[in-house]
Amino acid sequence: MIVRILGEGQFEVQESEIGALEELDAKLAAAIESRDEAAFAAVLASLAEKVRSTGTALDAGKIVSSDLTVPHEGASIDEVRHLLASEDAGDA
Repeated sequence: MIVRILGEGQFEVQESEIGALEELDAKLAAAIESRDEAAFAAVLASLAEKVRSTGTALDAGKIVSSDLTVPHEGASIDEVRHLLASEDAGDA
């Protein structure tokens, strides 16, 4: 699985880690939905760290399609909501 951390790069993460990433992603979505900035920041940091610690960084010159995109750690809930809205509009 290829995961992109915005502003940082892409990582190849083993299939065995997908469940843990999906759990964190669900917690991130819940924090966004409830507009809980503190929970959002904590889960986002955990998600990015999980990708870094379990994944292998891809060469910056090699760009491949990402299966999952993680916002940069300094992102706000409003920034992520805007990104998600933009993606949804592109799917329509």
